[in-house]
Amino acid sequence: MRYTPFIMVAKPRLEVSAAHLRPEGLAFLRALARHNDREWFMPRKAVFEAELKEPMLGIIRRVNQAMESFAPRFIRPAEKCLFRIYRDTRFSADKKPYKTHVAAWWAMQGMEKTSGAGYYFHIDAKEVIIAAGAYMPEKDQLAAIRHWLLDHHAQFRKVLQTAALRKNFSEFEGNALTRPPKGFPKEHPALDLIQCRQWGLAATLPSSAALEAGFAAELVRRFRLAAPVVDALNTPLLAAIAPKRKVLFGLD
Repeated sequence: MRYTPFIMVAKPRLEVSAAHLRPEGLAFLRALARHNDREWFMPRKAVFEAELKEPMLGIIRRVNQAMESFAPRFIRPAEKCLFRIYRDTRFSADKKPYKTHVAAWWAMQGMEKTSGAGYYFHIDAKEVIIAAGAYMPEKDQLAAIRHWLLDHHAQFRKVLQTAALRKNFSEFEGNALTRPPKGFPKEHPALDLIQCRQWGLAATLPSSAALEAGFAAELVRRFRLAAPVVDALNTPLLAAIAPKRKVLFGLD
């Protein structure tokens, strides 16, 4: 099988402090979308690591430093936040082995093996997606958030409607059910929220934003704005996993 030549010479390893991509990183993603196979990728793996993996780790570390002030429970080793480039093709008809984007996810400590609400961004050849919230929470988490919204929907809506959030984000579409979930009232002022299966915020920027020296700072700025939404969605989840107080001799 013949492949279109794609010549890229790996340059010296980027410094750890680099917190943005270089044009070569976006060029690699564009080429990967055209040549998504091991025969093309493996000879260029060093380029991937120098132009995408290492800069992504630098971005994540810069975000981690800033999270000390607004989301300390989300700080994790950069390698744990970074998604692998390899696709899980076991249950997919699409057997292309590689993702055509690079991405990172910050989960709250204690929820690393579940979903919960957290912070996310990804970069592909065309755009940058910045998001925060609960995306496809597990069944128990879904129920916990819905029950919390029964009594706290007004508070949650107020957070979503702040001027800064509306200027910088759009709400998730919600992947809503067509009818109320089982066990929930059909007539309730929070019905539109309760029927959702995900809640959060997202923003789209051109891929060139990832080349800017201030890219990590822009991620931090938007994550900081979204923190009240993430914290609100995690409130019922933290309550569900909190250790129960032991009762001594039937007395509280």
